[in-house]
Amino acid sequence: MLPRTIRALSIILLAATATVLGAQDWAKARLDASPRHREYVNLKNHGRTVQAFVVYPEVKGKAPAVILIHEIFGLSDWAKEMADELAAQGVIVVAPDLLSGKGPKGGGSSEFATVDDAVKAVSMLDPDQVMSDLDAAADYARKIPAFNGKLAVVGFCWGGSKSFAFAAHRKDLSAAYVFYGTAPADVSTITAPVYGFYAGNDSRVGATVPGTVTAMKAAGKAYDPVTYDGAGHGFMRAGEAPDANPGNKAAREEGFARLVKLLDELKTPSLSMTK
Repeated sequence: MLPRTIRALSIILLAATATVLGAQDWAKARLDASPRHREYVNLKNHGRTVQAFVVYPEVKGKAPAVILIHEIFGLSDWAKEMADELAAQGVIVVAPDLLSGKGPKGGGSSEFATVDDAVKAVSMLDPDQVMSDLDAAADYARKIPAFNGKLAVVGFCWGGSKSFAFAAHRKDLSAAYVFYGTAPADVSTITAPVYGFYAGNDSRVGATVPGTVTAMKAAGKAYDPVTYDGAGHGFMRAGEAPDANPGNKAAREEGFARLVKLLDELKTPSLSMTK
């Protein structure tokens, strides 16, 4: 029989694993129930293959496209369910798996045995490769026949910071939506308006917002940050879970409503697409 301390630790680890799997189970169940068309595509990027999850809205005309950047946990079931939720609002969503080729068997996010393994792998990604992979996703989106000419990016957690960085990197974006992510050191190259979504109980990221406001203002860039009191980091995922606390649930509902309103502004085709 295992010593009492080891048995206790095993129980704790099993409970933690069950909690994580449970969180993914509800997201997967919602995704499986979706009526929207979704598919996996392989994006070629300088000899590298990046798998992306693409979801189409059920609309009559052309639609804007949004590049969705996953959390530090990789392209999880929640990230794919979030992509589907956004597609339900009338936009095409392209969500690249930035762990493509990094899995134990050369695959992506789904091959990592534990959440911690995925977090470590995402943390080790080369920033230049990430930007290049996001470029591949954006270039693919622009070639979709149903695309209306308006391209945006949205990211969460680690992906929130990358969405801010992508706005500084990519010049053809119509908007960037940053969920609890930090700004790049140099914001002078940003051309699209940036909308921030932050948690009141997230001092790690929240403490950077005043400096970002100053930097964006000094550079003459459009930046509109909103902080949701009572919410914690990751409220878009945590606030959707069956066991969500009131602060996260309220922030998730308010943040999603704000995002939907902003996405609606992208639904008018660009002039280049109407000629």
